[in-house]
Amino acid sequence: MSLTLRNELVVDKTKRKKRRELSEEQKQEIKDAFELFDTDKDEAIDYHELKVAMRALGFDVKKADVLKILKDYDREATGKITFEDFNEVVTDWILERDPHEEILKAFKLFDDDDSGKISLRNLRRVARELGENMSDEELRAMIEEFDKDGDGESTVEENEVSYLFDSINILSNAYFKVSIVLGLLDIET
Repeated sequence: MSLTLRNELVVDKTKRKKRRELSEEQKQEIKDAFELFDTDKDEAIDYHELKVAMRALGFDVKKADVLKILKDYDREATGKITFEDFNEVVTDWILERDPHEEILKAFKLFDDDDSGKISLRNLRRVARELGENMSDEELRAMIEEFDKDGDGESTVEENEVSYLFDSINILSNAYFKVSIVLGLLDIET
């Protein structure tokens, strides 16, 4: 094997290994979701708890997906999976996410008028729905940071370079989780 090919393999393995790591924030989100939806606190989650926990983490899971996870990981046939198994499944799914698609999904949470832009009105609505007391000045500053064309609004393209600015990302995660919790009764089984 040539030295060049060997170096390429080492670089490829390094990239794969780096890709396989979650941030501490992501690890904590997985743990929090498990603990939140382990309603009977038996350190395992059943079909319904698993489905809601997966949705709270941003996965659009169907009944077949949840049943497959249970079939693959429920070794004792209890109808439940443990945190370790949940963590393994969710970690793999998170690492397989398409960053571009995640940006679009988060962007759409704000762009409720389908204008293709996040306006001050959009940010005001989300902040209000989350119970965040933010002034228009603070919200404008969030937009101005990434408003490349100076129109007072932020587009997907302007945000794509930065993978959505941190403030939007934090609000988006909170907004998504609140939406899931509020919609628990509407979730299909």
